[in-house]
Amino acid sequence: MTFEPAPNEPGRKPINPLLKLVLELGPLGVFFFANTRGDWLAEKIPALGTLGGPIFIATALFMLAMVISLGISYVLTRTLPVMPFVTGIVVIVFGALTLWLQDDTFIKMKPTIVNTLFGAVLLGGLAFGQSLLGYVFDSVFRLTDEGWRKLTFRWGLFFLVLAVLNEVVWRTVSTDMWVNFKVFGIMPLTIVFTLFQLPLINRCTLPEEGKPSP
Repeated sequence: MTFEPAPNEPGRKPINPLLKLVLELGPLGVFFFANTRGDWLAEKIPALGTLGGPIFIATALFMLAMVISLGISYVLTRTLPVMPFVTGIVVIVFGALTLWLQDDTFIKMKPTIVNTLFGAVLLGGLAFGQSLLGYVFDSVFRLTDEGWRKLTFRWGLFFLVLAVLNEVVWRTVSTDMWVNFKVFGIMPLTIVFTLFQLPLINRCTLPEEGKPSP
C-alpha cells in the first residue's frame, strides 16, 4: 500500500482540486441523501430496508461511498490520500458497529473520533517537526515550510474544536438535526475558517516555477 509523498517532495502526482473536493465530500452527500430519503430507498431497494431505519441505511451507503472514493483516488494517483484514508478506516469500523449493534451512537461519535485524531496527529506531528497538513492541501497551495507549520497548527486546534462541538450537538439534539449539523453546519464553519487563513496563505505561497519571488 502506497501513501502520497510528503508536501514539497518530488514524486507527487497532482489531482484536480475540484475532483479532489468531490471525492472527499461526495460520501458526505451520500450520507445526507440516504438519511433524508431512507424510507424511499428502502421501498426501491428492499434489501436496504433490512438494515434498519434511515440512519442505518445512510451509514451503510456512507461506508460504501468512502471505499469507492478511496478506490478512485488510488486509480488516479496510484497512492492513497492519508487523511481521507484514516477517515475511511474510522467510518468503516464505527459504521460496522452501528449496523451490527443497531445503535446510531457509534456513527454519531465518528466525527468526534476523527477530528480528535486529526487534531492530535497534526499537533503531534509539529512536535516532531512534521507539517502534515501539506498532505491534504498541497494540490491547492504551494507554501513555504514555515507556512505549512503555521497552517498545520491552526488546523490542529480547529479539528479539536470541531470534536468538542460534535459531542455537544449529538448529545443534545435529534438524529435528523445532528445529520443536518454534520452536513450544513460543519462545512460552513470549515469554509469560514479557511477564509480566515487566506492572509497567511498569501504571505507564504511559493512563487511559480520560473517566476521570481514577489
